[in-house]
Amino acid sequence: MDAEPRRLTPLFALDIAPGAGAAPVAEDWPEAMPRGEGFRWIHCDMADPALEAWLADFLPPLVVAALVQAETRPRCDLFEGGVILNLRGVNLNHGAPVEDMVSLRLWVQGRTIVTVRLRKLKAVEAVRAMLESGVEFDGVGAALAALAEGLTERIETVSLDLADQADALEEAMLTEPGGLSARLAAARLTVIKLRRFLGPQREAMARLARMDVDFLGARDRVHLAETTNAVTRSVEELDATRERLAAVQDHLDAHLGKEMARNGYLLSIVAAVFLPLGFLTGLFGVNVGGMPGVNAAWAFGALTGAMVVAGLGVLALLRWLRWI
Repeated sequence: MDAEPRRLTPLFALDIAPGAGAAPVAEDWPEAMPRGEGFRWIHCDMADPALEAWLADFLPPLVVAALVQAETRPRCDLFEGGVILNLRGVNLNHGAPVEDMVSLRLWVQGRTIVTVRLRKLKAVEAVRAMLESGVEFDGVGAALAALAEGLTERIETVSLDLADQADALEEAMLTEPGGLSARLAAARLTVIKLRRFLGPQREAMARLARMDVDFLGARDRVHLAETTNAVTRSVEELDATRERLAAVQDHLDAHLGKEMARNGYLLSIVAAVFLPLGFLTGLFGVNVGGMPGVNAAWAFGALTGAMVVAGLGVLALLRWLRWI
């Protein structure tokens, strides 16, 4: 460890002590471990230029690499008595697509939580507000369980909203199938992106609930198990929604194929009617001597009448053959 640790400007740093609630860390730069009782939560921005150097002063190199990794997927791994945990939350920031899930990187030990984020997460802000309003957590495990629950509740809300969108698309499929393509494509893309991360997140949450670490009490494990169950429900809801949207897509494809077949059929009828007419106009349009009626005033009318009769004759033939 360096003699003078690098200065860090966390998004917030709180000391949470039993019976005393949460208080901002007094130091200009926070150490990873609290000096008194309770535990310390340090929440950092990935864009902070001092972040990696500060992490290297207090945490093992493997943990530092996990916290500053550019691309992550949900995971839960035990390392030297602590837990490396990556979770994802739906993006509820203004103007952002919800399926662009925001990663939250965590290092959790008996008296320390270090979290790193790229973008704002409402679940983190909600747990911080709970702490600052006087809600007491009896340890790191309780805070971790509340954070996981907050992420999962917002994921559930989005998955249920997608199910409602699937309901609306199924109803519109029967009344206005022609205008559903863009809405259907957007809903399917959202489901696919959410499902990509929620499967691994369910596994990470289940592993965390079973993990043998001293900062998770029996109540915390029950809380995490319930949260894992909620994630599982969201995964199942997304799977069902994906299948329903695929069924809507199949129906639209069948509807489009039916329309194309009908249009092709009509074009074939028109082509059949005009085939003999095209032959007659082509024949009488040749510029050679000996064409009948060249000097007769009645010739054009006779040719036109013959073409009308030929067209009606083709229609009658198609009707007799039951092609129309």
